[in-house]
Amino acid sequence: MSIDIATIPELLKFNRAMTLKILDEISEFSDPTSALTFRPGPGRAHIAWQIMHLGITEELFASQRLRSTDSSLTQWFDSYQKGSNASDEIPSIDTIRSVLNESRENILDAISQITAADLETVPAGLSERGWTNQMALQILCWHEPHHQGQAHLTLNSWKAQQ
Repeated sequence: MSIDIATIPELLKFNRAMTLKILDEISEFSDPTSALTFRPGPGRAHIAWQIMHLGITEELFASQRLRSTDSSLTQWFDSYQKGSNASDEIPSIDTIRSVLNESRENILDAISQITAADLETVPAGLSERGWTNQMALQILCWHEPHHQGQAHLTLNSWKAQQ
């Protein structure tokens, strides 16, 4: 069963609205950095990492996995890609929004270049994982709700301690 590529941008748009809702809420706090740096436990990822990870993952898919192109966000890759450890250095809400916006534009551009005939193709950037374009698009649609949920739970835990 093939997915409908045309629905992917709409799913991503909805998912992003939920993520931005968390950022909007945090930006209204008297000390937004306190919420962004909150960790659900020792050594666990803070809210800023969860949200930046979303943008950087999309950028990695847009620039290295679905296609091969340059990225202006490479300075963030090591800090926010899969397997990275959440640092105590926290980007500002404006920086987080900028990364989310730029990476979203880039992933939508990459997706626009995939046709139905390409869905079963394994792009070079995903050959090690053996993921087809279809699997990559499904993962992208799942990824943001997964981490948005973690950020939401972490935010609720932070609020409970205030």
